[in-house]
Amino acid sequence: MQYAVQTRGAYPIILETARWAEARDLVALALPDHYLDVFGDASDAPAYDHFIHFAALARETEKLELVSLLAPVTFRHPAVLYKMGVTLDEVSDGRFTLGVGAGWFDDEFELFGLPYPPQRELLDRREDAMRYLRAALSHGAGHEGEFYRLAEFDPKPDPQNLRLLIGGGGKVETPRVAGEYADEFNIYACPPEDFALKASRARQAAEDAGRDPEKLLISSAGPAIAAPDQSSYERLRDQMAELAGVEVGRLEGGYRKRQYPAGWGSQAAERMAALEEAGCQRFYLQMFLGDPADYDMILDTYRT
Repeated sequence: MQYAVQTRGAYPIILETARWAEARDLVALALPDHYLDVFGDASDAPAYDHFIHFAALARETEKLELVSLLAPVTFRHPAVLYKMGVTLDEVSDGRFTLGVGAGWFDDEFELFGLPYPPQRELLDRREDAMRYLRAALSHGAGHEGEFYRLAEFDPKPDPQNLRLLIGGGGKVETPRVAGEYADEFNIYACPPEDFALKASRARQAAEDAGRDPEKLLISSAGPAIAAPDQSSYERLRDQMAELAGVEVGRLEGGYRKRQYPAGWGSQAAERMAALEEAGCQRFYLQMFLGDPADYDMILDTYRT
């Protein structure tokens, strides 16, 4: 299992997390793309454009892959996503992965006045954008879709190693789109049997599309709530409940239902092993608690 980290917030915290991740030999650092903070009272918490943070990180890091989880196509036209992607590919020396999503956090669209199509159109736009981006990376293939059009030309510059990622929780459509167009499929943490089904469908879709299914990286992400002892775990759990604005019982109930790889002692590592057995190759530990002093403890618990 490859371990990576996903964080958020102001740049000093992100940079500190990136330096920690490189020191601990994690493979990647991911940032979410939200214009509002998704925890608690969004109007009070600052949110930044993650593409700008990536540009800074590209110059401050040496080994980490930099991964967008995820950029809603409803925020930006795929031409803009492509140009941002190839530019970050350049400044990072080929270490950037462009993740594309549909957008789901209603408040962002309402408060900023962004268009928010119905769910069916959101999914169709996501697929159309992935087809557009794959065409742009194909040196002149062109694309004529329902929402987006790309002429038959090579939209220079040609990137060194720009990779495309798609993520989501759907069991049918999202795995198909991932298999047909993506280099990485991020399946948010879920019960192992559901994870295995989604991963299998994505690899089958890749094979049906004439792509090598073994080249599709299957990853996951989830809250990094793990500790060697019960009291430390409960401290992290309580902090997460407060951050999310929910009662501890409700938080733990959701974790049990989704079978997140969380817990104390050997629990977290055992749950992570079950996810790996289901096909997960990389896990993004969501370090959202804002206390880097706990990061070593959390990572070591998973690696035990």
